[in-house]
Amino acid sequence: MNKIRKGDEVIVIAGKDKGKKGTVLSVVNGGERLLVDGINVAKKNVKANPNTGERGGIVAKTMPIHRSNVMVYDPAKQKGSRVGIRVLKDGQRVRFLKASDQLVDVKE
Repeated sequence: MNKIRKGDEVIVIAGKDKGKKGTVLSVVNGGERLLVDGINVAKKNVKANPNTGERGGIVAKTMPIHRSNVMVYDPAKQKGSRVGIRVLKDGQRVRFLKASDQLVDVKE
């Protein structure tokens, strides 16, 4: 079970974007790297393609960040928290935040 999933709100704990928050857009490279909205943005030179109507120039592109450089954001404690896995009485496995002991996967 992956501890960080698509849709989780995370905070960066290391690197050039340290302290910034964002939402996980996707998990790539077998779960090792994450695409986070607004984090690790790089400028890329794009060549024009007249066949498809694309214009050339400099484009900002979100690059993957390693999962060890982010933590799941805990709104109760207002900081990052480690994630644990707990088995409920009915046998269901859920994630919980270790800092505040709140469940991350809440089924309504």
